[in-house]
Amino acid sequence: MQAPDITTPSLYLDGIPHDRFAAIRETPGLTWHPYDDPLSKGGGFWAVTRHQDIKEMSKRADVFSSAIGHSNLWDLEADALEARRSIIDSDAPDHTRLRRLVSKAFTPRNIRVWEDTTRQITAELLDEFIAAGGGDFVKMVAAPLPIRVILTILGVPIDDADFLVELSNYLVEGTGDAPSLPDDAYGNETPLRLLPFGSPASHALYEYAEKIGAERKAAPQEDIVTQLVLAEEDGDRLSAAEYRNFFHVLIFAGNETTRTAMTHGAIAFAENPDQWDRLMADRTLVEKAVDEVIRWATPVLHMRRTAAEDTELAGTQIAKGDKVVMWYAAANRDPEVFDDPFTFDIGRDDNPHFAFGGGGPHFCLGAFLARMEIQVLLEEMVARGLGLKMTKTPVHAPSNFVHGVLSVEMEPR
Repeated sequence: MQAPDITTPSLYLDGIPHDRFAAIRETPGLTWHPYDDPLSKGGGFWAVTRHQDIKEMSKRADVFSSAIGHSNLWDLEADALEARRSIIDSDAPDHTRLRRLVSKAFTPRNIRVWEDTTRQITAELLDEFIAAGGGDFVKMVAAPLPIRVILTILGVPIDDADFLVELSNYLVEGTGDAPSLPDDAYGNETPLRLLPFGSPASHALYEYAEKIGAERKAAPQEDIVTQLVLAEEDGDRLSAAEYRNFFHVLIFAGNETTRTAMTHGAIAFAENPDQWDRLMADRTLVEKAVDEVIRWATPVLHMRRTAAEDTELAGTQIAKGDKVVMWYAAANRDPEVFDDPFTFDIGRDDNPHFAFGGGGPHFCLGAFLARMEIQVLLEEMVARGLGLKMTKTPVHAPSNFVHGVLSVEMEPR
């Protein structure tokens, strides 16, 4: 059958269209979804929506390529793909090399060093939120918290946090129907097709990365930017383009996705006050609550792969060159895996969600950092007895890629 539309960004203005994903998930095999873009008129992709199928697909990185085509829905010209290529859009051996060069900075042991700093930032933001009697939870807590943490870890001045949040917001716009920036914003002269998300905000982020990278080369410090520009193994280093694109990934993924999870977690607790009361009564549930928040939020809705050869998945024949898209938003509500998947349950015992990817070589490098930040936020909220009440309906981002929330007014309950 032809899939119900799940790509039009405006469909996500009321949240994830779960009824459409359920219809695809319940259809045997894979479902072909038409999708046109300037480089593939009349094309489309195979929609992978069941948990088991995404799990299998993620482990077959040799067949389902991240480097062929693009990891987003649309295609790119060859030169644009190379200009925008990051660790996300790479296969082995390039992906293995890039991950090896930078992974030491993101081990659980190295991330734990930053827990006290994260707690201090969280405490400051929550106390300001309480003192103000509430406000926009995104602006006051969820947006500044992860960007201040990642900037601290990177070694970037905290005074630049608002600017980098601004750039991240424009990058999300690039996945919607109507980006608001003119092509030459931030002094951009690069054709948009050569920039991630097709946004001049990427030009600004590139320039920022180059500036801070040059400073660290001249005067190394104990931070991740220094590690990135000086990272070396067996004489191998990141090229200028690799460093620039990796910095771009860290700012976007280390900020946007975590803030999205925090925002949806706050909304979920506000809409399910019994679950907040349950957490207040039993603080040992915090770790399980973190995973439930992440499952519930599914900050990144999908990732695309491209078949490197003729293959088969879920009984469906897939031709070499076909786009195959993993919809994590659907898999995280798969009733074959999650009991009562549409119930927000902070005591969920078995929670193999795909919010950090489906496993395999592309499992998110920043997963431990995101978990730590969300756990600290919940712990500090519990310590203050800070239950939440929504006072206005959340404003969702019109994006089929990031499950973003632009604003949500809340107050302590």
